Amino acid sequence: MGRVLPERRLFLRSEQSDETKFVILRPTTQAIAWLSGATLLAWAIVSTSLLVMDNIGAGTARSQAERETLAYQDRLNALAAERDARALEAQNAQARFTSALAQVSIMQTALLDADARVQEMERGMQAFQTTLADVSAARMRAERELAVLKTPVDPSATEDTGPKDLTETVAFLTTALTNIAKERDATRANADEANAWAEEVAWKLEALEDRNDDIFRSLEEAMTVSVEPLDKMFRAAGMNPEQVLTKIRAGYSGQGGPLTPLAMSTRGGDVSADELRANRLINQMDRLNLYRIAAEKAPFAKPVQSSYRFTSPFGVRRDPKTGGRRMHNGVDFAAPNGTPLYATGDGVVTHAGWQSGYGRLVKIQHEFGIETRYAHMSKIRVRVGQRVTRGQRIGDMGASGRVTGVHLHYEVRVGGKPVNPMIYIKAADDVF
Repeated sequence: MGRVLPERRLFLRSEQSDETKFVILRPTTQAIAWLSGATLLAWAIVSTSLLVMDNIGAGTARSQAERETLAYQDRLNALAAERDARALEAQNAQARFTSALAQVSIMQTALLDADARVQEMERGMQAFQTTLADVSAARMRAERELAVLKTPVDPSATEDTGPKDLTETVAFLTTALTNIAKERDATRANADEANAWAEEVAWKLEALEDRNDDIFRSLEEAMTVSVEPLDKMFRAAGMNPEQVLTKIRAGYSGQGGPLTPLAMSTRGGDVSADELRANRLINQMDRLNLYRIAAEKAPFAKPVQSSYRFTSPFGVRRDPKTGGRRMHNGVDFAAPNGTPLYATGDGVVTHAGWQSGYGRLVKIQHEFGIETRYAHMSKIRVRVGQRVTRGQRIGDMGASGRVTGVHLHYEVRVGGKPVNPMIYIKAADDVF
């Protein structure tokens, strides 16, 4: 070390006292000084590199975060536009459904009026046939009397008859013949008039049958357009339409159900084709009405009608609290605190209060073994045992319970088991 770092002397001269001092720098001292300087230089270089790399990494992370934020905002805007489009389609479908129901009501009224007119014409034809039979019978009686009067008189019976009796007899015969001729002419005129009226009635009946056929065809098309979407809606929700209708019909079991079929003829004979078509239409109207009742009782609506953001789907997800994987039994709708929440179907409130991680929770029991749950409310507006209808406000959105922010946790359970609520919501998109 002495050869590499020979001993050195560092002279220090004071200008005030004009003295000179020196410091001896031994090899060990020089080595320590050089080592300290090298260490300080290395530390400075490494620190500077780390700061530069950290700044570069932070800039890259900020850029990446900004890009992800912009992409997320674009996705949110696209979802909002799609949601608005679906809402508009739902409103249009509801308008079409309401218009179809109004048209069905109008056509049903027209059908009943046409049936009343047909019955009235049938009664008129029966009266006409009775009158025509009476006129024919009177004509036959008159003809028989005329034949009797035209029979030759027995000369032996008139031998003792004087001129006065003969004159009276001739006058009587003349009057009788005149009356019979007038009655015959009147009968022929009545018969001609009745035939003309019968032809007119037949023409009107034919026109009425054509009109009835048009009404039946329009009603059948309207029923097809109205019933098929509802049938598809229940099937898409995993519900058997026939079982649903049977259960609803059991609760509305008055004579004929919501609609009564047309009465059959009491005159005997086979049922006409128009009566069969009318009864088929009545059955379809009954099915439509039962579907309408069932749709009100099942949760086919959305619990949030204001603007919202869909934040979490149904199924296994990462827990926002612990980060682990766990089952999410519902769907989440995020909106401002206090956003109104509505019942998605008719039912009875079975729970309205605090429950563990749900926070303020409302449970509603519907028909068909379906239960809906509305969790994390800031305020509950219903009570246990209260009967609610679809679209009725039941509470306000909040952040009570185990949450990371303001939202609604919405569940649908069938037979106690959770199912995806979007099955019911999407099934009703083309109807409501």
